[in-house]
Order: sequence, then structure tokens, then C-alpha cells
Amino acid sequence: MAEPIIEIKGLGKSFRSKNTEVTALRDINLTVERGDIFGIIGMSGAGKSTLVRCINMLERPTEGTVFFDGRDLGRLSPRELRQIRRSMGMIFQQFNLLMQRSAEANVCFPLEIAGVDRATARKRARDLLELVGLADRAAYYPAQLSGGQKQRVAIARALASDPKVLLCDEATSALDPSTTASILALLKDINRRLGITVVIITHEMHVIEQICTKVAIISDSRIAESGTVEQVFFHPRTDAARKLVLPESRAPVLNLGSHRLYRIVFDGGSSFEPVIANMVLECRTPVNIMFADTRDIDGKAFGQMVVQVPDNDETVRRMVNYVTGQGLVMEEVREV
Repeated sequence: MAEPIIEIKGLGKSFRSKNTEVTALRDINLTVERGDIFGIIGMSGAGKSTLVRCINMLERPTEGTVFFDGRDLGRLSPRELRQIRRSMGMIFQQFNLLMQRSAEANVCFPLEIAGVDRATARKRARDLLELVGLADRAAYYPAQLSGGQKQRVAIARALASDPKVLLCDEATSALDPSTTASILALLKDINRRLGITVVIITHEMHVIEQICTKVAIISDSRIAESGTVEQVFFHPRTDAARKLVLPESRAPVLNLGSHRLYRIVFDGGSSFEPVIANMVLECRTPVNIMFADTRDIDGKAFGQMVVQVPDNDETVRRMVNYVTGQGLVMEEVREV
């Protein structure tokens, strides 16, 4: 089993005003293992951003404990906590760059605070800007950069202190789909090349699908469900998970009377294998695809497809034998 880098036990957070108390988080228990890309997803107001701020103790939990790399953050002195925070890079939705500083100077900023000499800081900044694909934009100011370029500078700045974890709070919410995909690819590359653990806070399903290995669903201030992306997305156990990953509008009800329907379940085979096309060629009989909910997660196909098959029993038997021979499930259904 991989070594945990973040452990959250029984965490709760309440905000008190003069006359009221609002509970943002209740009994949160999570473990993020070293090297994971861990997604935390939930609707607006579920408590996601509060949770990430409790992980780095920008918000002090009302109850419970947060362990980072084996250390209880609640027991550290202010000085020790500042030192630990250097191991947690933070990336925000709105970039939070210093507008009066160039890209290079923005990346240098945390190194200056840490007391790194100017020459060393500048070399580190140039290396990181090259890593994020902005070596030719070092002298540009934030106003001269696109949204995606600003976020790349923010990522380089977060990497400046050589962190063990990157905490990404809705880091792609302000970006268009194409730019989002490029930023997610960059984070995945950083995780792979540098071994940095990534925690992604988001409300967008496609972000989890594209990059995460593990996911936790937060709903009504609690963790509703957690596990691998495949487990949670295709075998949701709770209503909160089902509402997020299987919205009702995506799955039509099919009841076609005498028509024969078969469900094919894709549970992790290569998404590059054209199973349906090969089945049709093998059996020399077309099928009608009535419904499909399949996704490519890290090069593997997950989900289900419902096909209308011919009335010929022998042909159907051959189709079932072919599909099951590929390691998939194919079963008759009356409706979906």
C-alpha cells in the first residue's frame, strides 16, 4: 500500500457569528496517498474550498486532525506551520498573480520570502517557466498574458518552493475547455515527472475524468463517497454520488416491447479496442446502438452501451460469445 501524505480524521469546521453558527464541514475522513492525483468534487456550497483551506491550515478546523507527511498540523507552532506550508503549493481559480511583476518576478516571489539569493531565485524561475512552457514569456506582465498562460505562471510559482503537494482550488474553472485540457495535461505531467501529489478541488466532472486517480464526493458538508474514479463513477453507492455522476437527463428510459436489448458493460478494457465494430464484422450482422454512457479514463473504457440485436437466436449467441470472449459482460435487458 502506498504511503499516505495527507490524512484527515474526524475534521469539522463551523463558522460562528454573533447570533448564528454555520457548519461547513462535518466528520471528514480522507487519506491522500503519495503520488496520487486526488479529486474532491461537489456542488457549489458543499464545503470543497473550506476543506482545502483546512488542509493547509489557512482555516483552523473546529474539530478533528490533519496530518501532513506524518505530522499533526494542529500541534505545530506558527513557525513550524509556515515551514510545512512551503511543501504545499497552492493554485487558485483567479491566478492571484502580482500585476506589477513580470512572470519571472512572480515565480521568484516565494523564493524571495524564503530568503533565497536573487541569482539562484532567477535561475529557478527560468527553469520552472520552461517546465510550464513559458520560457519565452518570462518578461511579460500578467496583463499581457492569456488566462491559460497566467495559470501556467501560477503553477510555476507554486512549484518554486519544491512542494510535495499541489492544492488546486477550482484551478480551471475560469478557463475555456481547450485551455483547461492543456492545464490538466500539464498537472498530470508534473505529477508523473516530479512525483508531486496533486489534490484537485472542482465541481466539474470532466476534470475528474481526465486527470484523477482517486475521487471523493462531498455533499452537505460530508464525504458522501470516495474511492478510485472507476469505482465511484460507475458503481455509485449513494444518492449524492448518483446525482453527480449519473444525472437523470443523461439516461433515457427505453422500453421497446418486442425488440431485443442487450447491455454491454465496459469495465476497464482498452478504449482503443473497437469492440462493437469487431463484433459486427465477426458476426456479419449490424446492431442498433440505443444508448451509450462510456468514458475514456486514462486510456481505459468504462461505462455501458445498450444495443438492439437481431431476432435470430444463433446470431445473438455468437455476439454474446464474441463479447464475453473479450472479457466484457453482455446481458439481455428489458429496459434501461
